[in-house]
Amino acid sequence: RADARNLAERLKALRDVPGLRVALVEGAAMGGGAGLVAACDRAVAVANAKFAFSEVKLGLIPATIAPYVIEAVGARRARALFATGELFTADQAPGFGLGDQVVASAGDLDGVVQGLADAMKACAPGAVGDAKRLVHDVAGQEIDHGLLAETARRIARARVSEEGQEGVRAFLDKRKPRWAE
Repeated sequence: RADARNLAERLKALRDVPGLRVALVEGAAMGGGAGLVAACDRAVAVANAKFAFSEVKLGLIPATIAPYVIEAVGARRARALFATGELFTADQAPGFGLGDQVVASAGDLDGVVQGLADAMKACAPGAVGDAKRLVHDVAGQEIDHGLLAETARRIARARVSEEGQEGVRAFLDKRKPRWAE
């Protein structure tokens, strides 16, 4: 039980990282490894990578990783993948909600990482974390007056934040914001 609790805490900590979390998959991501991929914001896999939620083949269940997998792939797909333990490929992973990009070889991963790093330099770090929290808080909620009021409060708070002020000033001055320099 201590190992399961430790994994659960690590997955939660990974999911709660305010920055962009990217899984780079080379080889096999089975069971908990596939769960780590699900806990990330993006996943890039080498074309020959394989995935499976294979716990049932060991007489176990993917309980610790379930919240992240279900969030990533949806309940129906998770039921099928969990119940069968079926192996699937990197090419299938995006269709399952468990991948974003497939590259030909492991050598191509460096270019992907560099491209993402370059893209993230343009993004305000606090706003990235706030935007990710927004998704977690809003996903699955009914669109009602309470939700609309909460999202309006959040954008208003962002506009007067230090990052928001710097971003708008930089835009109007036609320059890069401080965090992008």
